[in-house]
Amino acid sequence: MHENEIATLIIQTSIELHKKLGPGLLESVYENTLAYDLKEKGLQVDQQVPIPLIYKEIKFDVGYRLDLLINKKVIIEIKSVDLLAPVHYAQLLTYLKLSELKLGLLINFNVKLLKEGIHRIVNKL
Repeated sequence: MHENEIATLIIQTSIELHKKLGPGLLESVYENTLAYDLKEKGLQVDQQVPIPLIYKEIKFDVGYRLDLLINKKVIIEIKSVDLLAPVHYAQLLTYLKLSELKLGLLINFNVKLLKEGIHRIVNKL
């Protein structure tokens, strides 16, 4: 599957999940339930994926952890906050650059309508 096809399925699944659970829960709840639903739809889902960090020619095994990595192509960064800050967008872009992936979805589940909480971030490699 292409990144855009994966993202479409992720967005549809996230909206279904949000309709069932609503806003106001912990990020870990959304992460685990979304991972479960995406696996049920046949996608490969990796949770809390360590991303190494190379600094001054030294490799640190775990620099960061991706919330969800779907089919080894799309990163999902999950939030449950009142308002996304610029650092949340920057965080996902940094993850995309470090992992050399093209597409990420920043999803804030703490909103009334989930479409207002979904943001596509593209790494222009």
